Amino acid sequence: MPKISALIITLNEAKNIGSVIKNLSFANEIIVVDSYSEDDTAKIAESYPNVTVYRNTFLDFTKQRNFALSKASHEWILFLDADERITKPLKKEILETVSSNHSADAYYFYRKFMFKGKPLHFSGWQTDKNIRLFKKSKSKYTAERLVHEVLKVEGSTSYMKHKLIHYSYSSYATYKKKMISYAALKAKELNQKGVKPNTFHYVVKPAFKFLYDYIVRLGVLDGRKGIIICYLNALSVYKRYPILKELSKK
Repeated sequence: MPKISALIITLNEAKNIGSVIKNLSFANEIIVVDSYSEDDTAKIAESYPNVTVYRNTFLDFTKQRNFALSKASHEWILFLDADERITKPLKKEILETVSSNHSADAYYFYRKFMFKGKPLHFSGWQTDKNIRLFKKSKSKYTAERLVHEVLKVEGSTSYMKHKLIHYSYSSYATYKKKMISYAALKAKELNQKGVKPNTFHYVVKPAFKFLYDYIVRLGVLDGRKGIIICYLNALSVYKRYPILKELSKK
């Protein structure tokens, strides 16, 4: 059986870190890269004998993920967020995949978005996917993206059949904070590209994001949950532009 390095990057994930470490117990090594959490994230992670913890200042997601990747000992990488969980069928599929002589170089995982512990079926999340399993020698996160980072794979890609569970929304306040932090990184990314905010960015783009997710992507079918998610995702689009305006002045 080829060996697997499981990687996690964290910031104030004390409520999640123990569960995700247990969820990844089948990996040959587990590496946690912590961004100097103010809670007990690192302390909890260090209490597990099969976990190695590194502390690294967070600059953006791409740099942090590439740092974690540099610490991995094995060719197969399984990269999870602290709020993601692997089901038993998905675990079986992962182990069968890395053991196969005909495996691809990287695999997309579709994710089931959980809203306070219950699945959200629409609102733009129904086709959400990320590469979570890949070969280290074939892959690197691209420097152009600071948030919603992209893994560049020099090889073949495929898809896992079973979904990853994504416990992204635990409360309104925490999800809103997450969306605003994403907006700040996106603003920095846009500033590096020389984008200057205008009325189109402040009005049209967030309105389009809400209407697209709520109507075209069927958020209306998710009821009140759909309104909340579509609003907060649109808020993240709006918030990036006041931040971008301040960065542009500098």
